[in-house]
Amino acid sequence: MVARLLRLKLALLRGEFRRSVLQLIGMVIGLAYGLGLTVWIVAALVGARFAADVPLVRDLVVVAGVVVTLGFLLLPLVFGVDDTLDPRAFALFGIPPRQLAAGLGAAGALTIPGVALVLCALASIVTWSHSVGATIVAVIGAAFGVATCVLASRVATAAAGILLDTRRSREVTGVLGLLLVIIAGPALVVLLGLVRHQDPRALVTAAADVLRWTPFGAPWAAPADASLGHWGAAIGELFLAASTVVLLLWAWQALVARILVSPGRTAEVRLYGGLGWFSRLPQNRWGAVAARSLTYWGRDPRYWVALIVIPIIPGIAVGGLWLSHAVPGHILALLPLPVMALFLGWSMHNDVAYDGTAVWLHLAAGVSGRADRIGRAVPVLGVGIILVAVGAALTAVGYGDPGILPAAVGVALVLLLAGLGISSITSALVPYPVAQPGQSPFQQPQSTGSLAALVQSVSLFIVLLVSIPAIGFGVLFVLFGGGWAWASLAAGAVLGLAAGWGGIALGSLVYDRRGPEILDAAITAA
Repeated sequence: MVARLLRLKLALLRGEFRRSVLQLIGMVIGLAYGLGLTVWIVAALVGARFAADVPLVRDLVVVAGVVVTLGFLLLPLVFGVDDTLDPRAFALFGIPPRQLAAGLGAAGALTIPGVALVLCALASIVTWSHSVGATIVAVIGAAFGVATCVLASRVATAAAGILLDTRRSREVTGVLGLLLVIIAGPALVVLLGLVRHQDPRALVTAAADVLRWTPFGAPWAAPADASLGHWGAAIGELFLAASTVVLLLWAWQALVARILVSPGRTAEVRLYGGLGWFSRLPQNRWGAVAARSLTYWGRDPRYWVALIVIPIIPGIAVGGLWLSHAVPGHILALLPLPVMALFLGWSMHNDVAYDGTAVWLHLAAGVSGRADRIGRAVPVLGVGIILVAVGAALTAVGYGDPGILPAAVGVALVLLLAGLGISSITSALVPYPVAQPGQSPFQQPQSTGSLAALVQSVSLFIVLLVSIPAIGFGVLFVLFGGGWAWASLAAGAVLGLAAGWGGIALGSLVYDRRGPEILDAAITAA
């Protein structure tokens, strides 16, 4: 059964290379990035074999191993996990839970992060090959380390799938995740500020001395202690690592057995009265699309979680710079509005994908690309106008000079409208799969990360490229004053309107021509 599931996983991985050209390009870029990082780490571990300061190498490897293990444990809860390994998909095949758990656990290593982890673990064997005994302990420790990472990832996601099976619980989890993000950024900056005057070597050593006796640090510390001749500590750490793997394996088998006989909970039903936005907007096609979009933005957590994130990003950046005293306060006041305007306009870059298979209603009803693009832009424009008006006034107050007001409006306007225009094109040209309705807003379907990163990076780059003149004139006003603020406003208004209207027009043509492809992408992602 293990071999059969491994072959199935390999077949699915081969199938990923038969997708569209753009998806294939995104995957190749992601693979190249992951391969380059893995080669760098492997080279560092092999080179550390010849380092004279073995205790320092031990401390660095232990700390890095704990960070990697925590990444395998926590990141799938935020960004989702490979959905082909969901035990529920095998519930009707009558596979004994123990065999299924073993097969899915082994297949869990056949992912890009899993393969990279295995390669790095093999390189760590070379790092500690100072003697025959240390090499044997390094082989055992590497196996325990890889097993701990893979099983911890599977146990965490399976447990979260059981405990957070309702939509409301997933929404609460999303909000808690955002709060953690808010706290983590400033907390990290404060921590770095507290320790920046300390000896880095002493800090790493102190951290490693504590972490090597934890379940996540023990498998990486045992080979190092064996290499240093501390055999008592090495044996104790191996025992702790082995106990951790046994405990995780038992928990994984128990969760698989529970999932196979536990159907999903009944979806929550909510009743609404009236027509809502449909009765307030024009009774035409773009009005209907706008009403539907506004309804989604108000009720779908995938939308309002994104709206919550928009002010968090500049908040973390400004908070970090303010705590570090790296930038004057009046200059920091100029940053939040442009960043929020940029991400608000850019937030629509994959809007069509959030419709899922329901996009067939637009196509069957003959909704034109023009009506669709304009209707979807209404929520962003409504929020954006308020953001620019209020944000520009607050920016002028924080900067201490009302003369900055035209530049603030111009920069925010071009970032908002250019982002809206570019997003109107990309959402129809290259929609990539997103979390389905009712799923966690942070969950992503399998193998979409590379394509998503490519679309996001290119669209953001184009928006910033269009905005360079307005931003440049604004910078000139900050440096020299004069009439540069009005030049920034003029450039922002002209370029923003041109990019916004041109993007909607071009996106309309793309939408009209690619209707079948958009529907096919929605069905494939479902």
